[in-house]
Amino acid sequence: MIFILLTGFTVKSQDILLLKDHAPQPVKMTDISWLAGYWTGSGLGGDCEELWLPITDSSLYGVFRFLEKGTLQFTEYMTLIQLADGSIEIRLKHFGRDLTPWEEKEEWTHFRLIKVEGKTAYFDKLTYQRSGKKLTIKLLLNNKEKSWTETFVLKKSGL
Repeated sequence: MIFILLTGFTVKSQDILLLKDHAPQPVKMTDISWLAGYWTGSGLGGDCEELWLPITDSSLYGVFRFLEKGTLQFTEYMTLIQLADGSIEIRLKHFGRDLTPWEEKEEWTHFRLIKVEGKTAYFDKLTYQRSGKKLTIKLLLNNKEKSWTETFVLKKSGL
């Protein structure tokens, strides 16, 4: 889901929020329990799967898998946790198809939750929006030449 994070620019769309522009609002973990489930669809020009387990011990745990032309490219292992200060964030680590980690041992990619409106969760540079059995994920990305919003369209599936 995440390839290169975007830093240092202004977002024109309210589909994505930046923590530097918005103070996090108080949210309970149960406010985002609607994320739990097995989701399949497309994004990044390939096939995507995302699985979020139900809340246990005030956390959600998940895995993301990206395939291009039927070949596994990378996975992510994720946790959505409530921090000591009461804020909520997603922490994730990327792994190549051979399980080689992208981040250093003590390093995580973080997305702090800014607010939840109904079944839309706005994290810093990442938005999840559920409508029935459809989950749309918008992620802010960049490389040296450009920045863009990558959209993932997933549907709730059975295992």
